[in-house]
Amino acid sequence: MPRVTGVAHITLSVRDRDASLEFYRSVLGFSEFKTRDGKQWLHTECRHPCGIVLGVTQHKDQFKAKFDHRRAGVDHVSFQVSCLGELESWEEHLTELDIDPSPIVHSDYGSMLSFNDPDGIQLELFCPAEPDTGED
Repeated sequence: MPRVTGVAHITLSVRDRDASLEFYRSVLGFSEFKTRDGKQWLHTECRHPCGIVLGVTQHKDQFKAKFDHRRAGVDHVSFQVSCLGELESWEEHLTELDIDPSPIVHSDYGSMLSFNDPDGIQLELFCPAEPDTGED
């Protein structure tokens, strides 16, 4: 089978491109680097310092309904953080911005918290569990 080496980019359909850009800039630290608007859509690509590229597209003929994760499509987008302390810092940051994150949930494979963007798209911050070294 041919290889896949990573995720090239993610593009989200949104109700209001400018509001979404402001959210992804101010909350998660993305920076705009390319805008390509067409007759039927407004599209801007953003880059995060970690290298993730996020496209934000507003379709001019779209329905104005909020995102619903129960419909076919993307359920959520998860961003990885380095450690539990970083995840706790994100929880504080989101709360300071009046964004209501879920409590941090711990599992065998890691810890996460979730919150929604302006369109109701669920975003997750995830910290993998520390590997068990077998040392006590």
